[in-house]
Amino acid sequence: MRKFTRALGAACLWIAFGSAAVYASAPSPVTEGTNVAKLAEQAPIHWVSVGQIERSLLERPPMAVGFDIDDTVLFSSPGFWRGKKTWSPDSEAYLQNPAFWEKMNNGWDEFSIPKEAARQLIAMHVKRGDSIFFITGRSQTKTETVSKTLQDDFLIPAANMNPVIFAGDQTGQNNKTQWLKAKQIRIFYGDSDSDITAARDSEARPIRVLRASNSTYRPLPQAGALGEEVIVDSEY
Repeated sequence: MRKFTRALGAACLWIAFGSAAVYASAPSPVTEGTNVAKLAEQAPIHWVSVGQIERSLLERPPMAVGFDIDDTVLFSSPGFWRGKKTWSPDSEAYLQNPAFWEKMNNGWDEFSIPKEAARQLIAMHVKRGDSIFFITGRSQTKTETVSKTLQDDFLIPAANMNPVIFAGDQTGQNNKTQWLKAKQIRIFYGDSDSDITAARDSEARPIRVLRASNSTYRPLPQAGALGEEVIVDSEY
């Protein structure tokens, strides 16, 4: 009996010491961490899907619709990244360099990646018989291959396709508005705040496409902050 008592006491001491050792060696938190409530949190903005947009147009006849290009239908950061490294590594001066735009508008979009959300949107509008316009803030050049690249990337029939409109990007002036009015565009998709305001100023329906988080165009805009519809999963 005495041997049993001693053995039991030794076992208890071992368990207590082992537990203490485990707790003593537990690492201190290195980050704040997260929980399922935080992971599930969504911004209270007007999210929509491509299917919901399509259903909202069921009773509407074919119309003119517009798309911004960079970060809306194309992930074009590779060309802009190269332009910055080539002409102005330490500033944004390359955006005012005609040599950059000649390259960007005449071949560098071969390195741009078509966005999947844009594929779905454009296919939906083609099926409806809508006339598709691309209106970009890029500077105009004497020649351009952007129109063909977009038509090929998104399989747009000639009957639906219009040449790209190069609206330019002048400080303090949103040149897209006048083109949206002139082409009587009823829906305009874009990633920037200026796209949303241009649509509203022209009485078109503004719909936000998310800009990819690794875009070279910073800072990232606050999607939904202007009360516009925002397309889910449209960052790629």
